[in-house]
This record gives sequence, structure tokens and C-alpha cells, in this order.
Amino acid sequence: MSYCSAIELMQPEDRKALHKNYHDNHYGFPIHDDNELFGRLVMEINQAGLSWETILKKEKTFRLAYDNFNIKKVAAYNESDWERLLNDPGIIRNRLKINAAIENAKTIRLLQKEFGSFKKWLESHHPKTKEEWIKLFKKTFKFTGGEIVNEFLMSIGYLPGCHDEDCPINKKILKESPMWQTKG
Repeated sequence: MSYCSAIELMQPEDRKALHKNYHDNHYGFPIHDDNELFGRLVMEINQAGLSWETILKKEKTFRLAYDNFNIKKVAAYNESDWERLLNDPGIIRNRLKINAAIENAKTIRLLQKEFGSFKKWLESHHPKTKEEWIKLFKKTFKFTGGEIVNEFLMSIGYLPGCHDEDCPINKKILKESPMWQTKG
């Protein structure tokens, strides 16, 4: 069963509303802001081994803990920031995932210097197959396995598959020209 049809069956209503908001307003829509791209990567990394619902419920506290996903600020985090994150019950307190967020912010800063933005770095590698993207991400970033890379790229419009073809949200996404729709 697809995410599109599963949402309609979810209970209780607050759970359904949480997923419906993400499905209808975020999942698969192109993201143009580097900090939001980084935020989505952080969220996808933190989802590993957990339900997406857990991450959606914690999105606000992730934003607070990671300075609204400000790449420059997160890249400058020091030992006390790391300790603060490790002790923050509002996020996933996993040492590897916290380290990945900080190290990946540093990597993105380097990519921004070289390419002008994280988005431009992504665009410079388009189009790629899912397997090629996974290989590139594993080489470039920390804690980025196949499922994390696949979901990240689908969720930002670089790979197809977020929505059923007949889903009304899919039609909205197509109007925004997701990268998977272009051949490069």
C-alpha cells in the first residue's frame, strides 16, 4: 500500500493530520533553500531504524535543537553543542546521527564554497540513477545508506516515487517541475 492511500486509513485523526500535512505540503516538492535541504537530510538520517511518524512529531524540536537547520551554525557546533544535543529529549539522541548532522553541515559548507550552494551541487550531479546517487552520497556524507538517500532524494523531487500517479498532490508537484521529470 502506498503512502497516499495509507494516510486515508490512519487513525486517530491527529495521526492522520500529521501525515497528511507532510504528504500534501512537503513530500516530493522541490526544495530550493539550502538550510531546508539540510534539514530534510537531517530528518531522513534520524528516521533510520524508526518510524517516519516519530520524526514528524519531533520536527519542531529538531528545528529548535539544530538552530532551524542553519548550516553555518551547525557546522560551527563545538563539544558543548554536541553534549547539548546528546541530552536533548526532543530529538533522537544517537551519537552517530548527531555526529552526522554536524559533519554533514561542514561538508555542505565546503560544497557551497565550491558550487555556490548545496542545491547547485545536487543539480550538478543530475541526472543519476538511484544507485549512482547512493554511491555519491556514501562517498560525500556521513550516515547515508541506500534507504536514507532514496527517501531524501524522493522527498525533494530528485527521484520519482513519492506519490501514486493519480494522487492529486502528484499533479501539484508536476507543476513545480521536479528534477526527476527533467533529463538534465
